[in-house]
Amino acid sequence: MIEFNKSQKQIQMAVRSFAKGEFEKDRVLELDRTGEYPAQVHAKAAELGFIGIHYPETYSGGGMGFVDQALVAEELCAADSSFGITLSMAGYGAECILRFGSDEQKETFLPSVAEGRILCGAAFTEPGNGYDITRLSCVAVQKNGNYVIQGKKTGVVNGLNAGFYIVLCQTDLFAKPFTDGASLFIVEADREGLIVEKTGERLSLNMMTSASITFDNVEVPMANLIGEPGKGYGYVQKFLAESRILAAAQALGVARGAYERAMFHIRNREQFSRPIGQFQAVRHKIADMATHIASARLFTYTTAMAFDQGYRDPATASMAKMASCRAAMAVTDEAVQLLGGYGYMREYEVEHFYRDAKMIEVRDGNQYLHKDIIAESEIGKIREPKRP
Repeated sequence: MIEFNKSQKQIQMAVRSFAKGEFEKDRVLELDRTGEYPAQVHAKAAELGFIGIHYPETYSGGGMGFVDQALVAEELCAADSSFGITLSMAGYGAECILRFGSDEQKETFLPSVAEGRILCGAAFTEPGNGYDITRLSCVAVQKNGNYVIQGKKTGVVNGLNAGFYIVLCQTDLFAKPFTDGASLFIVEADREGLIVEKTGERLSLNMMTSASITFDNVEVPMANLIGEPGKGYGYVQKFLAESRILAAAQALGVARGAYERAMFHIRNREQFSRPIGQFQAVRHKIADMATHIASARLFTYTTAMAFDQGYRDPATASMAKMASCRAAMAVTDEAVQLLGGYGYMREYEVEHFYRDAKMIEVRDGNQYLHKDIIAESEIGKIREPKRP
Protein backbone atom coordinates (compact mmCIF):
# COMPACT_ATOMS: atom_id res chain seq x y z
CA MET A 1 0.00 0.00 0.00
CA ILE A 2 1.20 3.50 -0.83
CA GLU A 3 0.92 5.86 2.14
CA PHE A 4 0.99 9.61 1.57
CA ASN A 5 1.98 12.17 4.18
CA LYS A 6 -0.29 14.90 5.53
CA SER A 7 0.92 17.51 3.04
CA GLN A 8 0.36 15.20 0.09
CA LYS A 9 -3.15 14.35 1.26
CA GLN A 10 -3.89 18.07 1.48
CA ILE A 11 -2.67 18.48 -2.11
CA GLN A 12 -5.05 15.72 -3.21
CA MET A 13 -8.00 17.41 -1.53
CA ALA A 14 -7.07 20.84 -2.88
CA VAL A 15 -6.86 19.58 -6.48
CA ARG A 16 -10.17 17.74 -6.13
CA SER A 17 -11.84 20.88 -4.83
CA PHE A 18 -10.38 22.97 -7.66
CA ALA A 19 -11.45 20.50 -10.34
CA LYS A 20 -14.95 20.20 -8.93
CA GLY A 21 -15.40 23.95 -9.23
CA GLU A 22 -13.66 24.52 -12.58
CA PHE A 23 -14.05 21.43 -14.78
CA GLU A 24 -17.41 21.98 -16.44
CA LYS A 25 -18.34 19.02 -18.63
CA ASP A 26 -19.91 21.07 -21.42
CA ARG A 27 -16.91 23.41 -21.49
CA VAL A 28 -14.51 20.48 -21.85
CA LEU A 29 -16.43 19.07 -24.80
CA GLU A 30 -16.64 22.48 -26.48
CA LEU A 31 -12.93 23.24 -26.12
CA ASP A 32 -11.99 19.82 -27.43
CA ARG A 33 -14.20 20.45 -30.46
CA THR A 34 -12.88 23.96 -31.17
CA GLY A 35 -9.25 23.35 -30.19
CA GLU A 36 -9.21 26.37 -27.89
CA TYR A 37 -6.75 26.32 -24.98
CA PRO A 38 -8.39 26.51 -21.48
CA ALA A 39 -6.51 29.69 -20.56
CA GLN A 40 -8.75 30.75 -17.67
CA VAL A 41 -8.64 27.35 -15.97
CA HIS A 42 -4.89 27.21 -16.53
CA ALA A 43 -4.44 30.61 -14.88
CA LYS A 44 -6.44 29.51 -11.82
CA ALA A 45 -4.50 26.26 -11.57
CA ALA A 46 -1.23 28.21 -11.62
CA GLU A 47 -2.53 30.66 -9.01
CA LEU A 48 -3.20 27.72 -6.69
CA GLY A 49 0.29 26.34 -7.26
CA PHE A 50 -0.60 23.27 -9.33
CA ILE A 51 1.64 24.23 -12.26
CA GLY A 52 5.31 23.72 -11.44
CA ILE A 53 4.63 22.39 -7.97
CA HIS A 54 7.97 20.56 -8.22
CA TYR A 55 9.93 23.73 -9.05
CA PRO A 56 11.90 25.35 -6.20
CA GLU A 57 10.17 28.23 -4.44
CA THR A 58 12.92 30.51 -5.78
CA TYR A 59 11.37 30.09 -9.22
CA SER A 60 7.73 30.50 -8.09
CA GLY A 61 7.27 26.76 -7.63
CA GLY A 62 5.94 24.85 -4.67
CA GLY A 63 9.27 23.37 -3.61
CA MET A 64 7.69 19.91 -3.63
CA GLY A 65 8.88 16.59 -5.06
CA PHE A 66 7.94 14.45 -8.00
CA VAL A 67 5.40 12.49 -5.96
CA ASP A 68 3.50 15.73 -5.39
CA GLN A 69 3.56 16.49 -9.10
CA ALA A 70 2.25 13.00 -9.83
CA LEU A 71 -0.56 13.48 -7.30
CA VAL A 72 -1.63 16.71 -9.00
CA ALA A 73 -1.63 15.02 -12.41
CA GLU A 74 -3.60 12.01 -11.19
CA GLU A 75 -6.28 14.08 -9.49
CA LEU A 76 -6.66 16.46 -12.45
CA CYS A 77 -6.98 13.56 -14.89
CA ALA A 78 -9.44 11.67 -12.70
CA ALA A 79 -11.67 14.75 -12.60
CA ASP A 80 -11.46 15.12 -16.38
CA SER A 81 -8.93 13.45 -18.64
CA SER A 82 -8.77 16.21 -21.27
CA PHE A 83 -8.41 19.15 -18.88
CA GLY A 84 -6.13 17.11 -16.64
CA ILE A 85 -3.62 16.11 -19.31
CA THR A 86 -3.62 19.57 -20.87
CA LEU A 87 -2.94 21.38 -17.58
CA SER A 88 -0.32 18.92 -16.35
CA MET A 89 1.55 19.35 -19.67
CA ALA A 90 1.64 23.15 -19.52
CA GLY A 91 5.38 23.19 -18.84
CA TYR A 92 6.29 20.21 -21.02
CA GLY A 93 10.04 20.35 -21.61
CA ALA A 94 10.81 23.01 -19.00
CA GLU A 95 12.29 20.30 -16.78
CA CYS A 96 15.30 20.42 -19.13
CA ILE A 97 15.93 23.92 -17.81
CA LEU A 98 15.13 22.90 -14.24
CA ARG A 99 17.53 19.94 -14.27
CA PHE A 100 20.31 21.09 -16.61
CA GLY A 101 19.97 24.82 -17.21
CA SER A 102 21.95 27.74 -15.82
CA ASP A 103 20.74 29.86 -12.91
CA GLU A 104 20.06 32.69 -15.36
CA GLN A 105 17.92 30.42 -17.58
CA LYS A 106 15.96 29.17 -14.57
CA GLU A 107 15.33 32.70 -13.33
CA THR A 108 14.22 33.84 -16.78
CA PHE A 109 11.89 31.03 -17.82
CA LEU A 110 10.69 28.89 -14.89
CA PRO A 111 8.73 31.55 -12.95
CA SER A 112 6.70 32.45 -16.03
CA VAL A 113 5.71 28.79 -16.45
CA ALA A 114 4.88 28.23 -12.77
CA GLU A 115 2.85 31.46 -12.62
CA GLY A 116 0.80 30.43 -15.66
CA ARG A 117 1.99 33.28 -17.87
CA ILE A 118 3.53 31.10 -20.56
CA LEU A 119 3.57 27.54 -21.94
CA CYS A 120 6.62 25.50 -22.86
CA GLY A 121 6.92 23.17 -25.84
CA ALA A 122 9.50 20.46 -26.53
CA ALA A 123 10.83 20.09 -30.09
CA PHE A 124 12.75 16.83 -30.25
CA THR A 125 11.29 14.68 -33.04
CA GLU A 126 11.64 15.23 -36.78
CA PRO A 127 9.54 14.29 -39.84
CA GLY A 128 10.01 10.68 -40.88
CA ASN A 129 12.06 9.68 -37.83
CA GLY A 130 9.32 9.00 -35.29
CA TYR A 131 10.82 8.75 -31.82
CA ASP A 132 14.29 8.07 -33.17
CA ILE A 133 16.20 11.18 -32.08
CA THR A 134 19.60 9.63 -32.76
CA ARG A 135 19.43 10.98 -36.34
CA LEU A 136 18.99 14.75 -36.47
CA SER A 137 18.76 16.91 -39.58
CA CYS A 138 17.97 20.06 -37.58
CA VAL A 139 21.38 21.73 -37.09
CA ALA A 140 22.74 24.66 -35.10
CA VAL A 141 25.99 26.32 -36.16
CA GLN A 142 27.93 29.09 -34.48
CA LYS A 143 27.98 32.44 -36.27
CA ASN A 144 29.06 35.86 -34.96
CA GLY A 145 28.80 34.77 -31.33
CA ASN A 146 25.33 33.25 -31.75
CA TYR A 147 23.87 29.92 -32.84
CA VAL A 148 21.89 29.76 -36.09
CA ILE A 149 19.29 26.95 -36.24
CA GLN A 150 18.12 25.44 -39.52
CA GLY A 151 15.69 22.52 -39.90
CA LYS A 152 12.25 21.21 -38.99
CA LYS A 153 10.62 19.59 -35.98
CA THR A 154 7.27 17.85 -35.71
CA GLY A 155 4.91 16.67 -32.98
CA VAL A 156 5.73 19.68 -30.80
CA VAL A 157 3.48 19.61 -27.72
CA ASN A 158 1.86 23.02 -27.00
CA GLY A 159 3.27 24.01 -30.39
CA LEU A 160 0.82 26.78 -31.28
CA ASN A 161 0.56 28.26 -27.80
CA ALA A 162 4.06 27.99 -26.35
CA GLY A 163 6.08 31.07 -25.46
CA PHE A 164 9.35 29.18 -25.86
CA TYR A 165 10.59 25.80 -27.02
CA ILE A 166 13.25 23.33 -25.93
CA VAL A 167 14.93 22.31 -29.19
CA LEU A 168 17.34 19.44 -29.85
CA CYS A 169 19.83 20.19 -32.64
CA GLN A 170 22.98 18.70 -34.09
CA THR A 171 25.96 20.96 -33.39
CA ASP A 172 28.73 18.57 -34.44
CA LEU A 173 28.15 16.78 -37.75
CA PHE A 174 31.27 14.66 -37.36
CA ALA A 175 30.70 13.37 -33.83
CA LYS A 176 31.07 9.63 -33.25
CA PRO A 177 28.68 8.40 -32.10
CA PHE A 178 26.37 10.94 -33.75
CA THR A 179 24.46 11.48 -30.50
CA ASP A 180 27.57 13.01 -28.92
CA GLY A 181 27.13 15.97 -31.25
CA ALA A 182 23.58 16.91 -30.20
CA SER A 183 22.88 20.01 -28.10
CA LEU A 184 19.81 21.49 -26.45
CA PHE A 185 18.60 25.08 -26.88
CA ILE A 186 15.93 27.44 -25.62
CA VAL A 187 14.21 29.16 -28.55
CA GLU A 188 11.69 31.92 -27.81
CA ALA A 189 8.54 31.81 -29.94
CA ASP A 190 9.01 35.35 -31.24
CA ARG A 191 12.41 34.66 -32.84
CA GLU A 192 12.65 35.77 -36.47
CA GLY A 193 12.56 32.85 -38.91
CA LEU A 194 10.40 30.61 -36.70
CA ILE A 195 7.42 29.18 -38.60
CA VAL A 196 4.82 27.26 -36.58
CA GLU A 197 2.09 25.22 -38.29
CA LYS A 198 -0.72 23.14 -36.86
CA THR A 199 -0.37 19.44 -37.63
CA GLY A 200 -4.12 18.76 -37.92
CA GLU A 201 -7.04 17.44 -35.91
CA ARG A 202 -6.41 14.54 -33.54
CA LEU A 203 -8.50 11.80 -32.02
CA SER A 204 -8.53 13.69 -28.73
CA LEU A 205 -6.88 16.48 -26.73
CA ASN A 206 -7.27 19.08 -29.47
CA MET A 207 -7.11 21.88 -26.87
CA MET A 208 -3.46 20.89 -26.28
CA THR A 209 -2.04 21.74 -29.67
CA SER A 210 0.56 19.80 -31.63
CA ALA A 211 2.58 21.59 -34.29
CA SER A 212 5.38 21.38 -36.81
CA ILE A 213 8.06 24.04 -36.53
CA THR A 214 10.40 25.20 -39.28
CA PHE A 215 13.60 26.96 -38.21
CA ASP A 216 14.67 29.19 -41.08
CA ASN A 217 18.05 30.52 -39.96
CA VAL A 218 16.78 31.28 -36.46
CA GLU A 219 19.44 33.06 -34.38
CA VAL A 220 19.68 32.46 -30.64
CA PRO A 221 22.38 33.75 -28.26
CA MET A 222 25.01 31.47 -26.77
CA ALA A 223 23.26 31.96 -23.43
CA ASN A 224 20.31 29.91 -24.77
CA LEU A 225 22.41 26.74 -24.90
CA ILE A 226 21.23 24.40 -22.12
CA GLY A 227 24.10 22.80 -20.23
CA GLU A 228 27.13 21.73 -22.24
CA PRO A 229 27.37 21.39 -26.03
CA GLY A 230 27.17 17.78 -27.17
CA LYS A 231 25.23 16.70 -24.07
CA GLY A 232 21.75 17.34 -25.48
CA TYR A 233 20.87 13.74 -26.30
CA GLY A 234 21.64 12.62 -22.76
CA TYR A 235 19.64 15.51 -21.30
CA VAL A 236 16.62 14.61 -23.43
CA GLN A 237 16.79 10.95 -22.42
CA LYS A 238 16.79 11.92 -18.75
CA PHE A 239 13.90 14.32 -19.31
CA LEU A 240 11.88 11.66 -21.14
CA ALA A 241 12.38 9.20 -18.29
CA GLU A 242 10.96 11.81 -15.91
CA SER A 243 8.13 12.66 -18.30
CA ARG A 244 7.18 8.98 -18.59
CA ILE A 245 6.58 8.75 -14.86
CA LEU A 246 4.30 11.78 -15.16
CA ALA A 247 2.52 10.02 -18.04
CA ALA A 248 2.03 7.00 -15.76
CA ALA A 249 0.33 9.26 -13.19
CA GLN A 250 -1.87 10.78 -15.90
CA ALA A 251 -2.86 7.31 -17.15
CA LEU A 252 -3.65 6.27 -13.58
CA GLY A 253 -5.93 9.30 -13.20
CA VAL A 254 -7.66 8.60 -16.51
CA ALA A 255 -8.29 4.99 -15.48
CA ARG A 256 -9.66 6.11 -12.12
CA GLY A 257 -11.94 8.72 -13.67
CA ALA A 258 -13.45 6.21 -16.10
CA TYR A 259 -13.82 3.66 -13.31
CA GLU A 260 -15.65 6.10 -11.03
CA ARG A 261 -18.11 6.96 -13.80
CA ALA A 262 -18.68 3.30 -14.56
CA MET A 263 -19.31 2.61 -10.85
CA PHE A 264 -21.89 5.38 -10.71
CA HIS A 265 -23.64 3.84 -13.71
CA ILE A 266 -23.78 0.25 -12.43
CA ARG A 267 -25.11 1.39 -9.07
CA ASN A 268 -27.92 3.40 -10.63
CA ARG A 269 -28.76 1.46 -13.79
CA GLU A 270 -31.36 -1.28 -13.28
CA GLN A 271 -32.16 -4.37 -15.30
CA PHE A 272 -34.77 -6.95 -14.27
CA SER A 273 -35.67 -4.82 -11.24
CA ARG A 274 -32.20 -4.70 -9.70
CA PRO A 275 -28.98 -2.67 -10.15
CA ILE A 276 -26.73 -4.19 -12.80
CA GLY A 277 -23.92 -4.12 -10.25
CA GLN A 278 -25.52 -7.18 -8.69
CA PHE A 279 -24.89 -9.34 -11.74
CA GLN A 280 -21.81 -11.54 -11.49
CA ALA A 281 -20.52 -10.72 -14.98
CA VAL A 282 -20.53 -7.02 -14.13
CA ARG A 283 -18.97 -7.60 -10.72
CA HIS A 284 -16.10 -9.53 -12.29
CA LYS A 285 -15.45 -6.64 -14.69
CA ILE A 286 -15.31 -4.26 -11.74
CA ALA A 287 -12.88 -6.58 -9.96
CA ASP A 288 -10.58 -6.57 -12.99
CA MET A 289 -10.77 -2.79 -13.33
CA ALA A 290 -10.01 -2.23 -9.65
CA THR A 291 -7.02 -4.57 -9.86
CA HIS A 292 -5.64 -2.75 -12.90
CA ILE A 293 -5.90 0.57 -11.07
CA ALA A 294 -4.33 -0.73 -7.86
CA SER A 295 -1.40 -2.20 -9.79
CA ALA A 296 -0.88 1.00 -11.75
CA ARG A 297 -0.99 3.10 -8.57
CA LEU A 298 1.58 0.93 -6.83
CA PHE A 299 3.97 0.99 -9.80
CA THR A 300 3.53 4.72 -10.47
CA TYR A 301 4.11 5.98 -6.95
CA THR A 302 6.86 3.51 -6.14
CA THR A 303 8.71 4.84 -9.19
CA ALA A 304 7.93 8.46 -8.31
CA MET A 305 9.20 8.00 -4.76
CA ALA A 306 12.38 6.39 -6.07
CA PHE A 307 12.85 9.40 -8.38
CA ASP A 308 12.63 11.76 -5.41
CA GLN A 309 15.26 9.66 -3.65
CA GLY A 310 17.65 9.97 -6.59
CA TYR A 311 17.01 6.61 -8.29
CA ARG A 312 16.25 7.62 -11.87
CA ASP A 313 16.31 4.54 -14.05
CA PRO A 314 14.94 4.90 -17.63
CA ALA A 315 13.85 1.25 -17.77
CA THR A 316 11.81 1.55 -14.58
CA ALA A 317 10.19 4.74 -15.90
CA SER A 318 9.26 2.89 -19.10
CA MET A 319 7.81 0.03 -17.04
CA ALA A 320 5.70 2.47 -15.03
CA LYS A 321 4.34 4.19 -18.13
CA MET A 322 3.65 0.94 -19.96
CA ALA A 323 1.92 -0.64 -16.95
CA SER A 324 -0.25 2.40 -16.25
CA CYS A 325 -1.16 2.89 -19.91
CA ARG A 326 -2.20 -0.75 -20.18
CA ALA A 327 -4.37 -0.25 -17.12
CA ALA A 328 -5.89 2.93 -18.56
CA MET A 329 -6.68 1.28 -21.90
CA ALA A 330 -8.22 -1.77 -20.22
CA VAL A 331 -10.28 0.20 -17.70
CA THR A 332 -11.59 2.81 -20.13
CA ASP A 333 -12.50 0.07 -22.61
CA GLU A 334 -14.50 -1.77 -19.93
CA ALA A 335 -16.11 1.51 -18.82
CA VAL A 336 -17.44 2.09 -22.34
CA GLN A 337 -18.66 -1.52 -22.42
CA LEU A 338 -20.41 -1.27 -19.06
CA LEU A 339 -22.29 1.85 -20.11
CA GLY A 340 -23.41 0.14 -23.31
CA GLY A 341 -24.92 2.60 -25.79
CA TYR A 342 -24.38 5.42 -23.32
CA GLY A 343 -20.66 4.71 -23.42
CA TYR A 344 -20.51 6.15 -26.96
CA MET A 345 -22.32 9.35 -25.99
CA ARG A 346 -20.22 12.42 -25.31
CA GLU A 347 -22.33 13.57 -22.38
CA TYR A 348 -21.47 10.42 -20.41
CA GLU A 349 -17.74 11.26 -20.67
CA VAL A 350 -16.18 7.79 -20.67
CA GLU A 351 -15.72 7.90 -24.44
CA HIS A 352 -13.28 10.80 -24.21
CA PHE A 353 -11.47 9.15 -21.30
CA TYR A 354 -10.99 6.20 -23.66
CA ARG A 355 -9.63 8.45 -26.42
CA ASP A 356 -7.37 10.34 -24.05
CA ALA A 357 -5.94 7.10 -22.64
CA LYS A 358 -4.73 6.24 -26.13
CA MET A 359 -3.05 9.62 -26.47
CA ILE A 360 -1.00 9.02 -23.32
CA GLU A 361 -0.06 5.55 -24.53
CA VAL A 362 1.51 6.84 -27.75
CA ARG A 363 3.15 9.95 -26.25
CA ASP A 364 6.85 9.92 -25.29
CA GLY A 365 7.32 6.65 -27.13
CA ASN A 366 4.85 3.86 -27.82
CA GLN A 367 4.86 0.51 -26.04
CA TYR A 368 7.32 -1.03 -28.50
CA LEU A 369 9.93 1.62 -27.78
CA HIS A 370 9.47 1.02 -24.05
CA LYS A 371 9.83 -2.72 -24.51
CA ASP A 372 13.14 -2.08 -26.28
CA ILE A 373 14.34 0.13 -23.41
CA ILE A 374 13.31 -2.43 -20.80
CA ALA A 375 14.71 -5.40 -22.69
CA GLU A 376 18.04 -3.67 -23.27
CA SER A 377 18.32 -2.94 -19.56
CA GLU A 378 17.39 -6.47 -18.53
CA ILE A 379 19.50 -8.35 -21.07
CA GLY A 380 22.46 -6.17 -20.23
CA LYS A 381 22.36 -7.62 -16.72
CA ILE A 382 22.83 -11.18 -17.96
CA ARG A 383 26.33 -12.57 -17.50
CA GLU A 384 27.97 -15.36 -19.42
CA PRO A 385 27.41 -18.63 -17.57
CA LYS A 386 30.43 -20.13 -15.97
CA ARG A 387 31.62 -23.15 -17.89
CA PRO A 388 33.02 -26.25 -16.23
